[in-house]
Formats: sequence, C-alpha cells, structure tokens
Amino acid sequence: MKRWIVREHDAERAASLARVLGVSPILAALLINRGYADERAARVFLAPTYDQLHEPYDMLGMQEAVARLQHAITTGERVLIYGDYDVDGTTGTAILLRALKLLNANVGFHIPHRFTEGYGIQQAALEKAFADGCKLVVSVDCGIRAHEPLYWARKVGLDVIITDHHLPDEKEGAPPAFAVLNPNQVGCEYPDKGLAGVGVAFKLVHALFRENGREAQVPAFMKVVAIGTVADVAKLTGENRTIVAIGLKDLARVANPGLRALISVAGCGDGKGMTAYDLGFRLGPRINAAGRMDAASAVVELFDTRDSEEARRLANHLDARNEERKTVQQQIIDLAIAELGEDPKDNYVAVIAGKGWHRGVIGIAASKIAERISRPCVVLSVDGEVAHGSGRSIEAYHLLNGLTACSDLFEKFGGHSHAAGITIKPERITEFRRRLNEHAASVLTAEDLQPSVKIDLELPPECIAFPLARELEALEPFGAGNPRPVFATKNLRSLSEPAVIKDRHLKLRLAGPQNRPLEAVWWNCVESPGQTPDLRGSIELAYTLETQAWNGDYKMQLNVLDLRCRN
Repeated sequence: MKRWIVREHDAERAASLARVLGVSPILAALLINRGYADERAARVFLAPTYDQLHEPYDMLGMQEAVARLQHAITTGERVLIYGDYDVDGTTGTAILLRALKLLNANVGFHIPHRFTEGYGIQQAALEKAFADGCKLVVSVDCGIRAHEPLYWARKVGLDVIITDHHLPDEKEGAPPAFAVLNPNQVGCEYPDKGLAGVGVAFKLVHALFRENGREAQVPAFMKVVAIGTVADVAKLTGENRTIVAIGLKDLARVANPGLRALISVAGCGDGKGMTAYDLGFRLGPRINAAGRMDAASAVVELFDTRDSEEARRLANHLDARNEERKTVQQQIIDLAIAELGEDPKDNYVAVIAGKGWHRGVIGIAASKIAERISRPCVVLSVDGEVAHGSGRSIEAYHLLNGLTACSDLFEKFGGHSHAAGITIKPERITEFRRRLNEHAASVLTAEDLQPSVKIDLELPPECIAFPLARELEALEPFGAGNPRPVFATKNLRSLSEPAVIKDRHLKLRLAGPQNRPLEAVWWNCVESPGQTPDLRGSIELAYTLETQAWNGDYKMQLNVLDLRCRN
C-alpha cells in the first residue's frame, strides 16, 4: 500500500498571490509550494523568455574555449566534435556541428559505438583524429573523468575542450584539457548547475554566435536543446525550463528536415501543441534507441542532412531501432525479475546480473525495476571476463556516492546521483552486491523504501473542472523537478464497472456528491487478466489532471496514481 504524503499550504497566502497574479488560489498554492512565492518569481516562472538565459561567459573556461575555437575557424584547422552516444550527447553534437558549419569551420564529428568503443573519450579515437590532421577536439556530454587520454593529447599537442555536466572525480579534479566547460566543476560560479550536456554545449554555441555577431540565430538551436534536456531527465527548473519552454513553442515552425521527419514518424503531427511529454516519451526514445541498439551517429546525420528523403530514411531507421529496443527491453526486464528471485525487500539495493544481456537496454531495465520494487537497482550484463552495469536509484539514495564507496572493485565507473554506469569483473559482483547494500543500509530508512505518492493539494470534488485543467497548463513544461501537480479527492463513487483497456489499464467513471461524471484512467494497474478492484463504497483518489484533444475537441481526464476504497 502506498503512503500518501500531502503537502500543507497556506490558504491566505495563496489567496493573496492569486489576486496579484490574476490566477486561481489553486494555481497560486502550487506556485508557492514549488518555491515561487513572490510576484516576481512567479511571473518569471509562468512566462519564460530568452532574456532569462544566463550569461554564457559566467561559465568557467568559456573565454578560453571560445578564443580557441575562433582561432580554429579563422585558420581552417580541422576540428572534431566527440559526443556521447545517448540522447544528450547526440543532440549536443548535432547543435554544435550545425553551429560550427554555419561559422564556416572545418569540422567533423565522432560518436563512439557503445559496444565496440564504450563510453567516454578513448585514446584510440584521439590517436586517429590526430593522425587525420585534427588540431582540436571538443567533447559533448563526456570527458570530465578522461584523464589518461587527455594527458596523451596534451603530450602530442592535440588541444581538447571538454563540455560536460557529469560530476568530476573528487580526487583528480578537472582533466588536463585546454579548457573545461562544466558548471559542476570546482571553481565554476555559473548560477545553474542543472544543465544537461546538450545545455552546456548550447552555452558554447551561444557565446560563439555572440562573438560572431549572430546572436539572433541562437534561439533556433533551442528546439533540439529542449529535446536533449527533457530526454536526459534534467530538472525542468531555472535555465532548463526557459530552454525547453522556448524550444517547444518553436517546434511548430521547425525547418530542419531531420527534425521534421522525426516529429512525423513519432506521431506528433506538424509539431503544434507538443509538450515535454512528447519530447521525453516520443522523440527522446527514438533518438536514444540508435545508440542503444546500433550506431548513434545516425542521429547526428539526421539533424545534419538538408535532404528531405534522406531525413525520412534516417527517421524511419530510428523508429525501427526503437521498436527493436522495446522488444529486447521487455525480455531483459522479465529475465532480470526472474533472476532477482527472492523477495527484494531482503535487500536495500537490487544488484542483478545475467550472461549476454543486451547492454543497450540494461539502463532502462534498471529504471523499470527500481520503480517496481521501490529500491535502487543495478543491472549487469556479463560478457566473458567483464560485466557492464547500469544503475538507477530512488529519490532518497545518492547512487554515485554508493558506487564511490565500492570504487576499488570497478574497472571503471561514473555518473550522477541517480543514474550511473560501471565496468566490473564478474568474480567481484557478489562482493559488490554486499558492499553496496551495506552502504545503502547505512543511509536509507524503511520509510525511504516505502512506495509513496506526493500530493500537492487536496481538492473537493466540485473543484475538479475543465477550466482548472486548462489553467494548470501554465505550469508546463512538466518533467523532472517540475512534475505535473498531484491532487487528492475524497467522497467519490464509481458510476459503473471499470472497463479494462488493452488488458493492462482501467477506465473509470466516477462522481462526487454533485453527480457530475468524471472520466479517469488508471494506467498499468491490471496485474492479471480479469482482476479489477472492488470499487463499492467511498473512493479516495490520488490523480493528475490533464486535457486531451480529440477531433478538435478538448476534454478533461483524471490520471489515477492510487486509489483507496472505504466500504
């Protein structure tokens, strides 16, 4: 049973802010609870504009990076962009490649293959670039821990600019690069530490275009930056919110043939009315699938091509890889759950290993399993004498800290507080499992591991109405750091038997004391065929509100997160 955590709110304070802003007290209460309690902060949040972007030169290393790139452009030096193979790295590579081409740079790109090269900057790739006459390498979404390859580059005279957002190694510090752009590096006073990798690359583009008198073109890049930011699950607050909000508005006017084709194959029409959900769950998975199942260079080629037919071919290729990814992903999840076997409650962290599991989807499998068992999860694919692992965590556990406590066991590791990767010898997995659980047990409580629903506000049934659902759209874009508001309502009842949709979902018709029908959907709640909840009696509902368009008409829908029935 899930624990409901209801946030308190000050009704008088909400009413006062509502009068000033001209919004409902409900929206005002939500703004206050999200940290936008005064008029100025609330107005900035509700109306993101280009001038809210931070000064790019506030980022440590920007002056040096721009000057070095300007020199390369002026002298015609060969520049290589070295991007990561995930959605963050490929979108960042795409915008930097386009920007440098517009500035007439002699530029190419390299996206490493997940299976043949592995994650991050590899010396072999730098050696090839140097042999091909490259004088400057710019990384995207990688390189902050690539000390050894960069020492080699420095020795031979190959300049490297690192753009990354991952956490640096605390012991070794910043790598020996010509310049390092990373808001999370020691000494960087950039005001927003939450940028995705594509966001850091975008700040470099912003500064370069200003230097060349072309700042008016900077907003055009924000469509692709928005996709990478949302799909990388960066927090949609601060500068990220501004980037995504502006990017979404501009999607209806997209000119890039590749992006147009991707929007089309993802079922997003002409781009009008797209939300962060479309970026994260329609476009993002298709981009990510390239690097998970095949070569991620196809993504950069998609955004780089000016040919509509080639764009359609590449978009279809990504769509096919995504369908393949979904099939393989489910197979791995089923195998991992079976491997987990015993009650997961016996462990603070699930560490699951299997031979030959597809390395491209173990991260998604870890995420799905962590969500299902309400515990951090690391899934490992054993291939001969090495195992590659991907971990996902819960809100209460800093996974990278846990891995750091076990760092002597790994061949390589890195990542974020809630997502990380490792390489380990198979014979060390048992010890890794023991030590990671030991670390987690020292910082997690039983309450941390209990599934919960965080409720923003309690609403009486009469407040659930279409105008409120439309007003809530002012809080878009929704995502990490700015989730769709969750409400709780008591004194509801079922008007009819729930209908089962696609064997997994339930469609409900509910009503309060006023007898006004409410349509609700409870996604993925049917665990076995024919099993539906007993909805007799008074119902308490935890849900989100949204509007949906169908044949030109809009309607309101409640998306159920949890349900309690008191008979």
